[in-house]
Amino acid sequence: MTTRDAVMGERRALLNLAYRLLGSLAEAEDAVQEAYARWFALTPARRDEIASPGAWLTTVTGRVCLNVLGSARARRESYVGDWLPEPVPGDQGGDPADRVTLDESVSMAFLVVLEAMTPAERVAFVLHDVFCHSFAEVAEIVGRTPAACRQLASSARRRVRESRGRVTPAARQAGIVRDFRRAWEAQDIAALIGLLDPAATATADGGGLALTFLRPLEGGERIATAWVELARRRPPGMTVLERTVNGRPGLVAQEDGVTVTVFAFDVVADRIRRIWVVRNPEKLRRWTS
Repeated sequence: MTTRDAVMGERRALLNLAYRLLGSLAEAEDAVQEAYARWFALTPARRDEIASPGAWLTTVTGRVCLNVLGSARARRESYVGDWLPEPVPGDQGGDPADRVTLDESVSMAFLVVLEAMTPAERVAFVLHDVFCHSFAEVAEIVGRTPAACRQLASSARRRVRESRGRVTPAARQAGIVRDFRRAWEAQDIAALIGLLDPAATATADGGGLALTFLRPLEGGERIATAWVELARRRPPGMTVLERTVNGRPGLVAQEDGVTVTVFAFDVVADRIRRIWVVRNPEKLRRWTS
């Protein structure tokens, strides 16, 4: 394998890191592209001096993501409605180097918790707890001492721990999401209420480009009522399909074969605790083949 092949072979690992840091595939791809652009801008002699190109690329990608996270906060303040992470389909197709590994660290619930962290907390936590980098390595990326990075990761870890409920097995989750789809299609409000946690929330992201509710819906009964109303207004050509969303059971709504909505679910103690509704078409490009 040539040095160039080895360097390009880092792409998938870098993309996985950047997606978890940014919650956006488009921004993750841009960050990785920027890291590679900086690598190839080095002189051949400088590249030869770098003992581990993979570590160098990881450091650069982490720094680029940290900068993006800082500017993203200002951009999202002007975003129409709530901003949700870009969902990843179970069948990603294409080049394996462009695929995100679907594990616990890309579940929508996990990514939403990451969104509540400061940029430094998020980078420190993801690099150390998810990708097993030492705090000395994290410090080089974040620009703080290893001790400070340890504190950042500890604070982030506490946020993640507090957000978790009793884990529901994947097969059971799939069954609950399937029952939700059937109750929704049947407009069975009682069945929907039975599947939802009484304190459930539903959050939508249309980005001002698709019609949806602008503020989160709170309460199982209110959500069930809203979903029955959605069923009544459902266009004749719409189909709702069961699909894997960020590694978890979810639903996808399609019109004439085009994905118009992705629904992600957080199932805790056999009840749906949270629903995330992504309708921003810019975040759904990977969902229509």
